[in-house]
Order: sequence, then C-alpha cells, then structure tokens
Amino acid sequence: MALALRVPEELSARVPAEQRGPGRDRSSVHLLVSRGTEATHHRFPELPSVLRAGDLLVVNTSPTLAAAVDGTLGHARVVVHFSTRGDDGRWAVELRDPDGRGTTRARAGGPVGSVIELPGGVRLTYEEPLAAGSERLWWVRATGGVPALLGRRGRPIRYSYTERDQPLAAYQTVFALPYPAGAGSAEMPSAARPFTESIVSRLVSRGVQFAPITLHTGVASTESHEPPYAERFEVPEASARLINAARAAGQNVIAVGTTAVRAVESAVDADGVVRAARGWTGLVVTPERGVRVVDGLLTGLHEPEASHLLMLEAVAGRAAVDRAYEEALRGRYLWHEFGDVHLILPEEGPHAVRCSGNYR
Repeated sequence: MALALRVPEELSARVPAEQRGPGRDRSSVHLLVSRGTEATHHRFPELPSVLRAGDLLVVNTSPTLAAAVDGTLGHARVVVHFSTRGDDGRWAVELRDPDGRGTTRARAGGPVGSVIELPGGVRLTYEEPLAAGSERLWWVRATGGVPALLGRRGRPIRYSYTERDQPLAAYQTVFALPYPAGAGSAEMPSAARPFTESIVSRLVSRGVQFAPITLHTGVASTESHEPPYAERFEVPEASARLINAARAAGQNVIAVGTTAVRAVESAVDADGVVRAARGWTGLVVTPERGVRVVDGLLTGLHEPEASHLLMLEAVAGRAAVDRAYEEALRGRYLWHEFGDVHLILPEEGPHAVRCSGNYR
C-alpha cells in the first residue's frame, strides 16, 4: 500500500509535548478520531469522553531501553543500536555512523567476525545477518554484560528530526513495567505516551477497562521499510479473559499502538478466541489477513511506510486511512513519537461531525 503524501518538515515533533510551552504535560497533544471516513478533532485529555463505558484498551507494558551506545569498529567511531536479545543470548544490533549533530546515519553491518569495542570491556562479534538479504540488523555475540552496559552508558535511540537528546524518562509510558535481564523495547511504544495517571484514573472512573500485554519492539529505521522482524511478546491469561469478555459483551477492543495489535492478533486461535500466549511473533497484519480481535486502534502519526499502513488499512479500510492522513495534514498535526495521535473507532452511523480549521 502506498500513500501519496509528503509530510512537511515543520510538522515533525522535535521535542516532547511537555517541552513545547508553559503549563503543558505529555497529554498536551491533539487527538484525531476516525469513524470510517468521518473525522473529528479533539485534545487528548478528551479521550474519556470519546470512549464508552465497557470499552477495553489493550496496553503494552514494555519499558524503553537506553539502547544506543557509542563504540568503535577498528579506528572508526560508531553507534550501536541494541534491538533484540535472542533466546541463545545473542543480540540483534544495528550499526550506525554518528553524523556530528547528535544523531546517526545508516551503515551496513558486518562482515562476519568483525568486532565492535564498547565501554567497560564489552565486545560484540558479528555472526550473521538477522534476515537473509539485509545488511542492516545482525546477530552478534557479546562478551560482557549488555544490560549493565545499557544502564551505565546507554541513551535512548534518537532520530534526526528531533531537536536534542532527551532523558530516558521522556521515552517511558505510564504503563511501562520493569522486566528481568534487561528486557524491553529498543524504541518507545509511543502511542501510549500521551497517557498520564490522571487520564488513566478518569478512564477507569468512566468504566473503561485495561488489558496489559507485552511486546518488546526492536529498532526501526527511517531509511528502511522492511517488514517487521520477529519480536518477543506475551498475552497473559487475565488479559486474554478480559478481551474475550469484552468481545462477548459487544464492547470495543481498542489496541493502544500497533505493538498491541501485533501481540493480540498473535494470540487468537482459529475460532477467534484469544488465548494466553508468549514467545516470538513474526505476524504482519495486512488487509488480506485482516484483524480478528481488534475493533479500534490508537496510534501515532508516522511516515506512510508499508507495514504500518497495511495494519491501519486492516483495521479501518483504505478510504478511512487516506481520509485520516489528509485530515492530519490539513489540521497541521505533529508527527512521530512526540507528536499527536489518531484514534480509529468503528463507524457508529451518520451522526459524526467533521471538523475543520487549523488545530495548532
């Protein structure tokens, strides 16, 4: 699926919402609500009034890692992005070149046997590409403790459209939990970033339910649009029961982020029942495959690349996605992980009102 649009550079969210003016917090973003091809414009703190009592939000509890570390490859300075820890103890990593502006440029990994030197005596030895035909992500064998290294010398992965480095706390969501052995996400499950404890409390008071799941995301790249790699996930028994009960009662099951869609849709059986599940998922949600569990999706606004848009089309349909992106551009919504958000809900008839104007 290709979407013919260009996101103006000035619409990239360069800093978190709470840094864009006095009196703001992370919920100070705009919320585009789509029901079919109808769109309404809101502030994120209005979310409790948009959702219905009994609606279920599926939220990702994965914490964000300080996954970027400076190192050397021979005489060259490099930046390593730690993506995923494998079951055999190896790490999938992406090698990057520093660009002199605090961010990085793409760089091919390898060859086999190459060694990256990192602080504290940690060494990474290249073993094989993560996927055949791709030189971006490689499996490496680490000598020394990577989780401890990330805790001491790591920083959050940062892309070139951002203005400056941010503390790790800026990349944690209100739903993030600690996990053993340094498990977590290389990049923030950013759809949940605007939630605050206050908004969660108001949602609970309204009767909205929460089903926690876990999906530890690997690195993405603004230069490459490969299909998603396999990622570690878990849908607990209690959450599976909540999801099945909400569906049986005719309530909306709304995924907070594409990571939540991927996890839940990986745990549904042939009869449409969600089961407790854990392991690795390589699922790519497409319109042809469709969604079997999720009725709605809260997601950030990201560059129109294939896998993200295919999932949105699977949830909402092509016409709805096209319309939403047009509205987001017309309304001057901010894009990327610190930007505004888009809530896709099922159609509820002709009463939705289309708003207009500049919502900055």
